[in-house]
Amino acid sequence: MAREILKRACTELISFIQHDAYYKDLSDLPLAQRAMQNFDHPDALDNDLLIRHLKELKASRAIQMPIYDFTTHTRTLETRRVEPHRVIILEGILIFADEALRRLMDVKIFVDTDPDIRFIRRLQRDIAERGRTMDSVIRQYMGTVRPMHQEFVEPSKRYADVIIPEGGFNEVAMEMVAARIRALLQAHE
Repeated sequence: MAREILKRACTELISFIQHDAYYKDLSDLPLAQRAMQNFDHPDALDNDLLIRHLKELKASRAIQMPIYDFTTHTRTLETRRVEPHRVIILEGILIFADEALRRLMDVKIFVDTDPDIRFIRRLQRDIAERGRTMDSVIRQYMGTVRPMHQEFVEPSKRYADVIIPEGGFNEVAMEMVAARIRALLQAHE
Protein backbone atom coordinates (compact mmCIF):
# COMPACT_ATOMS: atom_id res chain seq x y z
CA MET A 1 0.00 0.00 0.00
CA ALA A 2 2.87 2.39 0.77
CA ARG A 3 4.16 2.14 -2.81
CA GLU A 4 0.70 2.86 -4.18
CA ILE A 5 0.40 5.94 -1.97
CA LEU A 6 3.87 7.06 -3.11
CA LYS A 7 2.70 6.80 -6.72
CA ARG A 8 -0.41 8.82 -6.02
CA ALA A 9 1.35 11.50 -3.97
CA CYS A 10 4.45 13.43 -4.98
CA THR A 11 7.11 10.72 -4.64
CA GLU A 12 10.11 12.99 -5.05
CA LEU A 13 8.98 15.04 -2.06
CA ILE A 14 8.64 12.09 0.32
CA SER A 15 11.30 10.22 2.28
CA PHE A 16 10.43 6.53 2.05
CA ILE A 17 11.86 4.12 4.61
CA GLN A 18 11.24 0.38 4.70
CA HIS A 19 11.60 -1.31 8.07
CA ASP A 20 12.80 -4.45 6.23
CA ALA A 21 16.01 -2.60 5.33
CA TYR A 22 16.88 -2.54 9.04
CA TYR A 23 17.13 -6.25 9.71
CA LYS A 24 20.19 -6.95 11.81
CA ASP A 25 23.24 -8.09 9.90
CA LEU A 26 23.84 -11.78 10.53
CA SER A 27 27.08 -12.14 8.57
CA ASP A 28 28.88 -13.38 11.70
CA LEU A 29 26.75 -16.57 11.64
CA PRO A 30 27.01 -19.52 9.23
CA LEU A 31 24.37 -19.35 6.46
CA ALA A 32 22.44 -22.37 7.80
CA GLN A 33 22.18 -20.71 11.22
CA ARG A 34 21.14 -17.38 9.67
CA ALA A 35 18.25 -19.07 7.87
CA MET A 36 17.00 -20.47 11.19
CA GLN A 37 16.56 -17.03 12.81
CA ASN A 38 13.12 -15.67 13.67
CA PHE A 39 12.83 -12.70 11.31
CA ASP A 40 9.29 -11.98 12.43
CA HIS A 41 10.17 -11.00 16.00
CA PRO A 42 10.80 -7.30 16.71
CA ASP A 43 14.29 -8.17 18.03
CA ALA A 44 15.34 -9.16 14.49
CA LEU A 45 15.33 -5.48 13.51
CA ASP A 46 17.85 -2.76 14.30
CA ASN A 47 15.39 -0.18 15.60
CA ASP A 48 18.14 1.83 17.26
CA LEU A 49 19.66 2.60 13.85
CA LEU A 50 16.22 3.26 12.37
CA ILE A 51 15.40 5.70 15.17
CA ARG A 52 18.69 7.52 14.63
CA HIS A 53 17.95 7.71 10.91
CA LEU A 54 14.43 9.03 11.45
CA LYS A 55 15.76 11.71 13.80
CA GLU A 56 18.36 12.67 11.18
CA LEU A 57 15.67 13.00 8.49
CA LYS A 58 13.49 15.05 10.83
CA ALA A 59 16.50 17.32 11.43
CA SER A 60 16.75 17.83 7.63
CA ARG A 61 19.81 15.63 7.20
CA ALA A 62 20.12 12.85 4.61
CA ILE A 63 20.77 9.28 5.71
CA GLN A 64 22.39 6.19 4.24
CA MET A 65 19.71 3.52 4.58
CA PRO A 66 21.04 -0.04 4.72
CA ILE A 67 20.32 -2.49 1.93
CA TYR A 68 19.47 -5.94 3.19
CA ASP A 69 20.08 -9.10 1.18
CA PHE A 70 17.28 -11.51 2.04
CA THR A 71 18.93 -14.44 0.28
CA THR A 72 22.04 -14.32 2.51
CA HIS A 73 20.41 -12.63 5.56
CA THR A 74 23.10 -9.95 5.63
CA ARG A 75 23.42 -6.26 4.95
CA THR A 76 25.19 -5.41 1.77
CA LEU A 77 28.12 -3.00 1.75
CA GLU A 78 26.00 -0.61 -0.28
CA THR A 79 23.47 1.81 1.14
CA ARG A 80 20.74 3.96 -0.37
CA ARG A 81 20.81 7.69 0.22
CA VAL A 82 17.49 9.02 1.47
CA GLU A 83 17.01 12.77 1.33
CA PRO A 84 15.08 14.59 4.05
CA HIS A 85 11.58 15.77 3.15
CA ARG A 86 8.58 17.18 4.97
CA VAL A 87 6.81 13.81 4.72
CA ILE A 88 8.42 10.56 5.79
CA ILE A 89 6.65 7.30 5.11
CA LEU A 90 7.84 4.41 7.26
CA GLU A 91 6.59 1.05 6.05
CA GLY A 92 6.67 -2.17 8.06
CA ILE A 93 4.51 -4.64 9.90
CA LEU A 94 6.40 -4.32 13.20
CA ILE A 95 6.81 -0.54 13.40
CA PHE A 96 4.08 -0.09 16.03
CA ALA A 97 5.59 -2.77 18.29
CA ASP A 98 8.34 -0.35 19.39
CA GLU A 99 7.24 2.53 21.61
CA ALA A 100 10.28 4.67 20.75
CA LEU A 101 9.45 4.35 17.05
CA ARG A 102 5.79 5.18 17.66
CA ARG A 103 6.77 8.40 19.44
CA LEU A 104 8.48 9.60 16.26
CA MET A 105 5.34 9.18 14.15
CA ASP A 106 2.88 11.98 13.54
CA VAL A 107 0.24 9.72 12.00
CA LYS A 108 0.07 5.97 12.43
CA ILE A 109 -1.79 4.00 9.77
CA PHE A 110 -2.40 0.28 10.12
CA VAL A 111 -3.23 -1.54 6.91
CA ASP A 112 -5.40 -4.48 7.89
CA THR A 113 -5.19 -7.30 5.37
CA ASP A 114 -6.91 -10.67 5.43
CA PRO A 115 -4.61 -13.54 6.48
CA ASP A 116 -5.01 -15.43 3.21
CA ILE A 117 -3.99 -12.37 1.19
CA ARG A 118 -0.98 -11.79 3.48
CA PHE A 119 0.11 -15.40 3.02
CA ILE A 120 -0.29 -15.34 -0.77
CA ARG A 121 1.69 -12.08 -1.05
CA ARG A 122 4.46 -13.46 1.16
CA LEU A 123 4.59 -16.71 -0.81
CA GLN A 124 4.83 -14.88 -4.14
CA ARG A 125 7.41 -12.37 -2.86
CA ASP A 126 9.65 -14.87 -1.09
CA ILE A 127 9.77 -17.20 -4.08
CA ALA A 128 10.22 -14.47 -6.72
CA GLU A 129 12.47 -12.04 -4.86
CA ARG A 130 14.16 -13.97 -2.08
CA GLY A 131 15.00 -17.29 -3.72
CA ARG A 132 12.88 -19.37 -1.34
CA THR A 133 10.98 -22.59 -2.00
CA MET A 134 7.27 -22.99 -1.39
CA ASP A 135 7.95 -25.51 1.38
CA SER A 136 10.37 -23.18 3.19
CA VAL A 137 7.88 -20.29 3.00
CA ILE A 138 5.09 -22.46 4.41
CA ARG A 139 7.35 -23.79 7.20
CA GLN A 140 8.40 -20.26 8.13
CA TYR A 141 4.82 -19.01 7.98
CA MET A 142 3.57 -21.69 10.34
CA GLY A 143 6.65 -21.60 12.60
CA THR A 144 7.21 -17.88 13.09
CA VAL A 145 5.24 -15.58 10.79
CA ARG A 146 1.76 -16.51 11.98
CA PRO A 147 2.63 -16.76 15.71
CA MET A 148 4.58 -13.47 15.64
CA HIS A 149 1.75 -11.76 13.77
CA GLN A 150 -0.64 -12.84 16.51
CA GLU A 151 1.76 -11.83 19.28
CA PHE A 152 3.09 -8.52 17.94
CA VAL A 153 1.46 -7.23 14.76
CA GLU A 154 -2.22 -7.77 15.47
CA PRO A 155 -2.09 -6.26 19.00
CA SER A 156 -0.07 -3.29 17.74
CA LYS A 157 -2.93 -1.97 15.64
CA ARG A 158 -4.40 -0.50 18.83
CA TYR A 159 -1.72 2.19 18.49
CA ALA A 160 -2.91 3.21 15.02
CA ASP A 161 -4.65 6.51 14.43
CA VAL A 162 -6.29 5.04 11.34
CA ILE A 163 -7.00 1.42 10.42
CA ILE A 164 -7.48 0.75 6.74
CA PRO A 165 -9.40 -2.42 5.96
CA GLU A 166 -8.89 -4.49 2.81
CA GLY A 167 -5.17 -3.78 2.55
CA GLY A 168 -4.03 -2.32 -0.75
CA PHE A 169 -7.39 -3.02 -2.35
CA ASN A 170 -9.08 -0.13 -0.54
CA GLU A 171 -9.04 2.52 -3.27
CA VAL A 172 -10.95 5.10 -1.25
CA ALA A 173 -8.56 4.89 1.70
CA MET A 174 -5.46 5.02 -0.51
CA GLU A 175 -6.71 8.10 -2.31
CA MET A 176 -7.64 9.78 0.99
CA VAL A 177 -4.14 9.21 2.41
CA ALA A 178 -2.48 10.36 -0.83
CA ALA A 179 -4.71 13.46 -0.95
CA ARG A 180 -3.81 14.31 2.65
CA ILE A 181 -0.11 13.98 1.85
CA ARG A 182 -0.45 16.14 -1.27
CA ALA A 183 -2.27 18.80 0.78
CA LEU A 184 0.44 18.69 3.43
CA LEU A 185 3.15 19.09 0.80
CA GLN A 186 1.32 21.99 -0.89
CA ALA A 187 0.84 23.76 2.44
CA HIS A 188 4.55 23.40 3.13
CA GLU A 189 5.44 25.10 -0.17
